Amino acid sequence: MIQRIVVLGSGSAGLIAALTLKRRLPDVRVVIVRDPNLGVIGVGEGSTPNFVKHLFDFVGVQRRRFYETAKPTWKLGIRFLWGPRGRFDYTFDQQLDKAYVELKVPNGFFCQDTLDNASLSSALMNQGKVFVRQPNGVPFIQSWFSFHVENENLVHALEAESREAGVEFIDGKMTEADRDDHGLTAIRLEDGRRIQADFFVDASGFRGELIKGVLDEPYVNFDQTLFCNRAVIGGWARTDEPILPYTTAEQMDAGWCWQIEHEHFINRGYVFSGDMISDEQAFEEFRRKNPKVPDTPRFVPFVAGHRRRPWVKNVFALGNSAGFVEPLEATALMVICNQCKSLAVMLQQSGLDPTPGIRKIYNDLQTTEWSLIRDFLGLHYKFNTALDTPFWKRCRKETDLSGIQDVLDFYEENGPSPLIHHLIPDFVNDFGTEGFLVMLMGNQAPCRKAVTPGQAERAKWEQRCDLLAQQAAMGVDVKEALQITRDPRWRWPDEQNTHPPRPQVPVQGSGSHLML
Repeated sequence: MIQRIVVLGSGSAGLIAALTLKRRLPDVRVVIVRDPNLGVIGVGEGSTPNFVKHLFDFVGVQRRRFYETAKPTWKLGIRFLWGPRGRFDYTFDQQLDKAYVELKVPNGFFCQDTLDNASLSSALMNQGKVFVRQPNGVPFIQSWFSFHVENENLVHALEAESREAGVEFIDGKMTEADRDDHGLTAIRLEDGRRIQADFFVDASGFRGELIKGVLDEPYVNFDQTLFCNRAVIGGWARTDEPILPYTTAEQMDAGWCWQIEHEHFINRGYVFSGDMISDEQAFEEFRRKNPKVPDTPRFVPFVAGHRRRPWVKNVFALGNSAGFVEPLEATALMVICNQCKSLAVMLQQSGLDPTPGIRKIYNDLQTTEWSLIRDFLGLHYKFNTALDTPFWKRCRKETDLSGIQDVLDFYEENGPSPLIHHLIPDFVNDFGTEGFLVMLMGNQAPCRKAVTPGQAERAKWEQRCDLLAQQAAMGVDVKEALQITRDPRWRWPDEQNTHPPRPQVPVQGSGSHLML
């Protein structure tokens, strides 16, 4: 039976794991072993809504304290400066994977020309607003949002929460590990200390000190689908730029560029294929399009893929030690939260004595999740016809999407029908049917059959989009929302034990109200 867990690594992955395990398994002793010489990565991070739900609902972090310590800004989705449309938005609210009761045709069939205002969050993004304004002037903070957060602030907040929860910290550099037939028995530090445990979590990042360095678990490479393998990172202090309520992903000659919005800093990075362009060429293009970036480039190499088995005996790998893909859809924190929740639940349900069968279920689920993420990201590249550089020509020709060929065949036959969800497992990540439909429609992937709404239906759709645009125009932007929520009179849901009523938007001519 597991009585003591050692987490190797104190980045966001290790801290989320330790905090989750300690809060959900309070009788288990949880210890973080960290190398004080490694420091904090110090880059901006984006997330998806499951990070917010995991932090506040599953782990029980107090909202006010997290906002004060981590200092996040809000994110409604991703703006893609991408593909033949030039621009389209992917929001955390449902745009296409739904059909409104007053309309006979699913939403996607109204969006052949534009995805703008297809949902409330889409309308808010168009207006540069983040939340609906309530009658009293304060923002209504809906459930479909996530965060932009600077990694250093996030680590600081998570460490404070972990210490309060009872997680122990040991500083030291691991040099070797002791093993027996059941897995690891202890790790040894450079100063001679021997740290024993019943269970080990490898959150040591790309180094994979336990899963790779000790157990030598093979790595599954995604290089047949994802061709980017390097990034150059930069950013600058915010001056008069508005704080945008979304991440920006902009196509580049040999990859793409992110922009993450912090209150006082803009984080920028170019993810590219080192096989198609040199570091010097990538940085020159990066600086040309972002002249505020400092002239001291920081390059980060990576290999997209995952460990064949992230849970081996009593070693559980998570975060970058378990797998990594480029941050095109902010998958890092999403996957970490899924991994931590699964581990906590499986340990709890196994009575802290997990069997080989439980490990197999987890490893199989992780293979499914990573495969779906790989194919979803590949979809971004396969149908982007906007640029004819060698990189993009290669993407269109060589990107392997055989894992979702049935999804592509269905879309080509039937267009944006919500029935496509029967082909997409939606239990493993935040993307689901909505993400696939947005990427296919956003890139104008070809389809042979597209239902054409009638004139009356089209009029109702346009009326609804106009109504959402009007509501969004009166919304609250990020800067104002930060000011309001920092007012001492502001109360978060976990401070008042009640949730504010959801705003109702009347649908003209329907005689009813549509809940958003």
